[in-house]
Amino acid sequence: MDEYICKIAPLEEMNTKWDYEIAHAGEDRDNWIIWKKSSIEHMQEGKSIPYYGILYGQVISEATAILDGSIAQNSDGLVDGKTAYLSAFRTIPEYQGKGYFSKLFRYMLEDLKNCGYEKVTLGVEPEETENKKIYFHYGFTEHIKNGVEVYPDGTKIDVEYYGKQL
Repeated sequence: MDEYICKIAPLEEMNTKWDYEIAHAGEDRDNWIIWKKSSIEHMQEGKSIPYYGILYGQVISEATAILDGSIAQNSDGLVDGKTAYLSAFRTIPEYQGKGYFSKLFRYMLEDLKNCGYEKVTLGVEPEETENKKIYFHYGFTEHIKNGVEVYPDGTKIDVEYYGKQL
């Protein structure tokens, strides 16, 4: 794993990664195009921090810290000056289960702690039982609330929100 680098994503790499996601999105392509535009805008406005895990020059894992409640759905209790909301956890399938995302996740939490954040939150769909186990293992044991999120195309998903102190 020596070749694996964790960092805050620069704009050029964000464009490349989002283009990859859009190319692999299938029926959800229109949602991904909208998410790309807003993700880049939010990063440029300082409302979010995109984190990338890079192996041999390729982005293989990512996560985003949302720092401003105006860009997060159901943000009450999830985002404020000392709490960041974590989202957009993705790892290219062939690299899943090999510890790459865990390393990126630890890097992100350390960076947020160094920036003065005291708590992090995240959301997970109730049926994503494996992800819930992983998040619980990472210390996300404080159930904050349940809610519904809406995709750009109108699709609604149920979400459970959890938090942990840094």
